[in-house]
Amino acid sequence: MPPSSRGEMYIYANRFGEIMKTRKIISLVAAICVVLMTAVSGVYGAEYDHEAKAKKMSFSWKVVGDTLAVKMSAETEGWVGIGFNPSKKMKDANFVLGYVKKGEAKIIDEFGNGPTKHSSDKKLGGTVDAALVGGTEEGGITTIEFTMPLKSTDKYDPVIDVNGDTIVLLAYGPSRDSFKTKHKYRTALKVNLNTGASEAVKK
Repeated sequence: MPPSSRGEMYIYANRFGEIMKTRKIISLVAAICVVLMTAVSGVYGAEYDHEAKAKKMSFSWKVVGDTLAVKMSAETEGWVGIGFNPSKKMKDANFVLGYVKKGEAKIIDEFGNGPTKHSSDKKLGGTVDAALVGGTEEGGITTIEFTMPLKSTDKYDPVIDVNGDTIVLLAYGPSRDSFKTKHKYRTALKVNLNTGASEAVKK
């Protein structure tokens, strides 16, 4: 019902003004969210520039400035992992492993501190520089997406030159959500992250 007195009109006008301010704030917040979501999906969305496959595992990537956006998938319900530029077997490689448990994805950032072992960057005195974007586990396939700097300040993250050859280690574990399980499959590829050229590394 319309206001019947000056006092009621004053209250009505104030309430109307507050409602309009609230609506403007909501609209502004919604617009900002749309912009942020568009920017994020444009950089780290489902579309990657390159992909390399090795049997039951794939590695997709996109170089965005000083950041590498990565997607890795494998036919497993356990962990999937990737390593960059080892000096000997697993030694000196920058590793990122991830799995999905009860719909929640988890990753770890590790360093190859031996030919057959790797440990957490944080435990070694470094920092965690890989950032989880998302992960799924559907139809027996686990997919993990993350980003990482190409040139980190962490001494346990060797610099990655996108214009040169990068040795990429790919592996996945058995169908168990534990980083302590040994790999079920592993391989190594020589990849040019800029052009997308890739080939198997001869053992």
